[in-house]
Amino acid sequence: MGLLMGCVITCLSGDLVAQQLPRPPEIEPDIRFWTRVYTEVDTDGGFIHDDRYLDVVYRTMDFDEDASQRSRQNEVDAAFESIRGTLATLAGGKRENLTPEERRVLSLWPEDVSNQTLASAADRLRWQRGQSNRFRAGLVRAGRWKPYIHEVLREEGVPIELVALPHVESSFDPTAYSRAGAAGMWQFTRSTGLRYMRIDHIVDDRRDPFFSTVAAARLLRDNYEVLQNWALAITAYNHGQAGMRNAVRSTGTDRIEVILREYNGRLFGFASRNFYVAFLAAVDVDANAEEYFGPLDPDPEADTLVMNVPDFVTVSTLADAFDVSHGLLRSWNPALTSAVWSEDKFVPSGFRLRVPADAVPDAAGRMAGIPATLRYTAQRPDVLHRVQRGETISGIATRYRVSQNALVDLNNLRSRNFIREGQELRLPGSNGARPITLAQRDGLPSGDGDTYIVRAGDSIDRIARMFGVGAEDLLARNAIADADRIYIGQELIVGGVVEETAPVAVDPALPAAPDLALSVAAVVEEGSATDDEPIAAAPPAEGASPTAATAQPPSGEPEMQQERVVLAEAPEEPAAAAGSESVPQAITVARAPAMADPESADDAVNVLASDQAELAADPSDYLVRADGTIEVQAQETLGHYADWLEIRTQRLRDINGMPFREPVVIGRRLSLEFSVVSRDEFEARRVAYQRDTQEAFFQAYDVTGVRHHVVQPGESLWELALQDFRVPVWLVRQYNPDLDLDRVSPDMVVNFPVLRPKGAIDAG
Repeated sequence: MGLLMGCVITCLSGDLVAQQLPRPPEIEPDIRFWTRVYTEVDTDGGFIHDDRYLDVVYRTMDFDEDASQRSRQNEVDAAFESIRGTLATLAGGKRENLTPEERRVLSLWPEDVSNQTLASAADRLRWQRGQSNRFRAGLVRAGRWKPYIHEVLREEGVPIELVALPHVESSFDPTAYSRAGAAGMWQFTRSTGLRYMRIDHIVDDRRDPFFSTVAAARLLRDNYEVLQNWALAITAYNHGQAGMRNAVRSTGTDRIEVILREYNGRLFGFASRNFYVAFLAAVDVDANAEEYFGPLDPDPEADTLVMNVPDFVTVSTLADAFDVSHGLLRSWNPALTSAVWSEDKFVPSGFRLRVPADAVPDAAGRMAGIPATLRYTAQRPDVLHRVQRGETISGIATRYRVSQNALVDLNNLRSRNFIREGQELRLPGSNGARPITLAQRDGLPSGDGDTYIVRAGDSIDRIARMFGVGAEDLLARNAIADADRIYIGQELIVGGVVEETAPVAVDPALPAAPDLALSVAAVVEEGSATDDEPIAAAPPAEGASPTAATAQPPSGEPEMQQERVVLAEAPEEPAAAAGSESVPQAITVARAPAMADPESADDAVNVLASDQAELAADPSDYLVRADGTIEVQAQETLGHYADWLEIRTQRLRDINGMPFREPVVIGRRLSLEFSVVSRDEFEARRVAYQRDTQEAFFQAYDVTGVRHHVVQPGESLWELALQDFRVPVWLVRQYNPDLDLDRVSPDMVVNFPVLRPKGAIDAG
């Protein structure tokens, strides 16, 4: 009886998984291909295959471990040319007196394959690197986090099989970082991650496998709430909610096998098309790991304690309090950025610090025992530079003796070649300024005198102003006879303290270093001369409702680049990302396979796919349809469209037969004209505007849940959003993507996200 009951439970469980994660027979060949990628060949080899019919694998290649990049490239080039020649011969109708190679290639196709199919196959050759060594390493690393991931997935109501998704994204590597800017084990882009985590220059929760696991489960759950289909929800993790809604609309079905075969959205590339089948292959391999890899010794489960840091402190203070090394503390708290580890910034108040349970006895007592003289009341202030006309990143970096990469990363710049006049850039460091300690706030003895280390560009007058003391007093305290005789690294007794956390402005008198790069023209952001009225209701009075920071339409040309390579230059770089257009080491080969320089290419579609993927959790459609129309979205005005198209708003009114001052309506379609700007460029500008505006909002607010409100007679959706639930209308629409905001009737259910200000925003 027990055996029978066990079989019944197992069978029911299997049926439930099949319902949640459909595996129609049409996609089984694709799943088998990815299983081979994950188990048969390591990163020193790979497959040449057809990019649509994955069961057609022309050749398996295994490079010598010591082979150079160039020699590997030459082998792939030669193999491509050989296979193309064979396909061309067969496409010409040859079916008799075949060579062994021709016979082998023909046998990969059905017996009735047409000449046309073979001819087109020559343009679909693709190189895929093997992943077996990475997958095996991921299986070992996964032991540390799997129990926690299982727990989170169950709590969020997400299929437990999604524990295998990090195999596809990062091979369970929390340090993974992609060229698209996706970070961490779950490979979140910044824009998507901001909806669920804190991401700034002090804390980046994407890097923490525990914090990011919760975020990934919530994103997947949100995808399912919108798409009502787990196959689509999982694909949306890569291609975005909007992309999958477009796929369903275009094909007229939510059947994954139909969408993968028939949907030809121009942003639905190889990675998105294969994301779900690659995931299913990872599920299979993960469940049968020893069958493929033999005995494994997974890392032991993490046993840690988590506690809130009550005040602002240095990492050295925490390391001393817990009697652990900086390295150990850092290994368990990867969300803290380099600014914190260099102690240019404090560990922020409220940060959830993680320590090994067995390494820190009485952790709570040790935290409470940190003296008031080492606890600060606020974060170290940022140091800002306002961009002047003609300045460049290289020039600014040289002037302040910092690296260009540090400036780009710290300010989340999309390109080091595009900054605008008036833009404020954060600089690494803190100029030595320190807020007051709890002891000083409460009038307690502060211990030894406050000191400051002299940095490049400092002067006695500047340091005195910074700490609110007189210059003569500062000279006297330090027995300095000549105010011009101070040096970098000198320790000065300053006594005073900085009491505010406002950003420290740089001294405009600092000499500018010679510019070593081409000057970037200043960009003046201007709104449209006419018709910039908002589409949604006017914003409420101050304090009535949180709204996103105002963002001007981008008036500069967006950076365009194409990423086309045959063999990856950086083999250890993960290429997949949550909301990014890639699968690990999935590298498309163009008709003439060659090492193209991604910085010199200009494929706008690739950039748009990457930018739109950053809004993976946004179901709104920002693309132009084939008929030249767009769906009007909240936060946009007719003036925005005119600016992005570089035409007058009156021209848009004429095209759409709209009287002067008649507003456009959210959800309606609007015809556009692309006489000056291409569709791709318009879309890129539009998506960039939405991305930047939404990032500004989610820097300030977290979504903690959803309230389901039944509309009552006489209620207005606009009033409900802005007054009762205090949520911006654009966000309400994202949680109700199919709802006509102007046609809400009684008894309809409307989803309102629940917002909470990010606790660390005001504190720094």
